[in-house]
Amino acid sequence: MVLTGVVAAPDEPIIDVPTLARALSAPEPPALLDVRWRLTGPPGRADYAAGHLPGAVFIDLDADLCGEPGPGGRHPLPEPARLQEALRAAGLRAGSDVVVYDGGDGLGAARAWWTLRWAGHHAVRVLDGGYRAWLEAGQPVTTVVPAPPRGDLTVRPGGLPVLDATGAARLAGGDGVLIDVRAPARYRGESEPVDPVAGHIPGAVNLPISEQVEADGRLRAADALRSRFARVGVDDGVRVGAYCGSGVTAAQAVLALHRAGRPDAALYVGSWSDWITEPARPVATDPRG
Repeated sequence: MVLTGVVAAPDEPIIDVPTLARALSAPEPPALLDVRWRLTGPPGRADYAAGHLPGAVFIDLDADLCGEPGPGGRHPLPEPARLQEALRAAGLRAGSDVVVYDGGDGLGAARAWWTLRWAGHHAVRVLDGGYRAWLEAGQPVTTVVPAPPRGDLTVRPGGLPVLDATGAARLAGGDGVLIDVRAPARYRGESEPVDPVAGHIPGAVNLPISEQVEADGRLRAADALRSRFARVGVDDGVRVGAYCGSGVTAAQAVLALHRAGRPDAALYVGSWSDWITEPARPVATDPRG
């Protein structure tokens, strides 16, 4: 389904520290997931053990929220039954409010937000500024690891649109706008620090994630995001999707698109790490697309 009109998002996907602090003191507080993560490792479990929001449960982005690396890319879709088990073990219940947070760069939290939305659980928001903002606001932290009752959330894939390589090629080829959110040098094929092939999907436009977030990693305001997306052709009625190296940073771009009023934005989950697994797929290095 294509939604026309770039308007204010019907459900704000971001929650700030004061609002979360008030919500946590309510009779039915939201469930908290700590998704601190680094691309080059190690997992954020040690950070969680050193201190986390009271009541938060750690969830591993690589092991719990993504599938095994392979032909589908470095962070492919998770197997639904395995994801469901991880979320139930974290205490998530059907219909419950969920807040996800990371260290502050927004990447792990955005992929967790996207995965929960894709799995059919829509009551999920990202803590603006993550753990860093919580600390800076003087809010309490703990080293106590909670033991929540087992949840009953059912994973129902399809809650958000997904692109495969064919769909990404169609968008980039004129069916819409495919945004490459990697750094310009990677887009132009001048450097590639992670994947074995440099370049981009022909026809994709480059809007680095650095233009979608503030210097501290928080998403820009909705109006600022709309103007940036419009600059690369995301106009009324135009289909839009995003990709990056492996589908984590691009999830943050999809979060930004939701904030800008585009809940129809699609994620190419496998992203560049999937695209290059097939040698016959074309690779571009021309900065004009």
